[in-house]
Amino acid sequence: MHQIKLADNIYFLGFNDRRTHLFENIWPIPHGVSYNSYLIVDEKIALVDTVEQSYVDDYLGQIEGIIGDRKIDYLIINHMEPDHSGAIKPIMAKYPGITLVGNKKTFGFVESFYTKPTNTLEVYDGHTLDLGGTKLQFQTIPMVHWPETMVTFDETHNILFSGDAFGSYGTLDGGVFDDEINLDFYEVEIMRYFTNIVGKYCPHTQRAMKKLTHLDIKMIAATHGPIWRSDLNWVLSRYDKWSSYNTEKGVIIVYGSMYGNTQKMAEVIARQLAERGIKNIRVYDASKTHSSYIINDIFKYKGFIVGSCAYNNAMFPNVEILLTTIEHMAPKNHYLGVFGNYAWNGGGVKNLMKFAEKIKWELVHDPIEEKGALKADKFEECIKLANAMADKLLADEDLK
Repeated sequence: MHQIKLADNIYFLGFNDRRTHLFENIWPIPHGVSYNSYLIVDEKIALVDTVEQSYVDDYLGQIEGIIGDRKIDYLIINHMEPDHSGAIKPIMAKYPGITLVGNKKTFGFVESFYTKPTNTLEVYDGHTLDLGGTKLQFQTIPMVHWPETMVTFDETHNILFSGDAFGSYGTLDGGVFDDEINLDFYEVEIMRYFTNIVGKYCPHTQRAMKKLTHLDIKMIAATHGPIWRSDLNWVLSRYDKWSSYNTEKGVIIVYGSMYGNTQKMAEVIARQLAERGIKNIRVYDASKTHSSYIINDIFKYKGFIVGSCAYNNAMFPNVEILLTTIEHMAPKNHYLGVFGNYAWNGGGVKNLMKFAEKIKWELVHDPIEEKGALKADKFEECIKLANAMADKLLADEDLK
């Protein structure tokens, strides 16, 4: 195997998962995902996070290929999610004297998932660990995106081992460092990773980024995706934008339609937005597009217009699932429009308005509801809804 180094004594240990279809059994990963771990070889040896359990045998082989018969002194646990902690028990078995390094919340997770740890070192903000020539400092960043999450900063080489923060979907296809890959591919995967996994915790992400500003970071080594050594601002600026809910001038239109009547309303709205000069318009059928992609665009664009037919006196189920996920993620500062259709009884629009009350986005126009096929009066109302949304977006000086 190639030995990939971040510094003379720091090794990248990573695996590409090209088989898993759903990350966390929820989010589609058509381009796979990588699991990244790091080995620091000094007078003392430290392992920073581990990998998903299905890669344990090869992982242990990689480690032995680097350090031979030497023992690992420390296992630093930045994050306990099983895709990064899956090798804890095998590591403890192979290196029985190893000390687990974590904060006060870490070891309860270790016991819950794997075993009660015996050798532990509890660290806190600013705590340092000297490996001989390499000095490590620890900072907690709770809820980015679990309560025990922390980062490890190598003061000697200015490397931030960031856990899930600044990570990405997508396998590492040969290139491991940011200057070895085409970032155009990773931009969507990095944003979708953020919006799907970290996006619920935007205020915590902002606090974490401010907390780490005093560190002289020259490289960021996350547990998924590329290692950032050349253009750190590329990822830092995007994380700052997304976690600040800074959006662009555009509209996502999502609809649920059984027989095409609600879809026709969506098409009318979309066309009128285009005539008003809105170029970023994304129209999604809630039955065809997974919520992870729609949520990604909600974090990107300011306008959101949602339509649903009535389904057993309720919303169309796929729209309801999407909106429940949006409520859970709770993105801020959007303009909202609502429309729908019914055949013999309502329910779609009525329940869309319950979503509007909960999400507390600015409603740009009264809700529109048609019975049966789209008729002239409701056609005109769809035009008015589109115009109201366009007026808001075009008048918003903060949008580009």
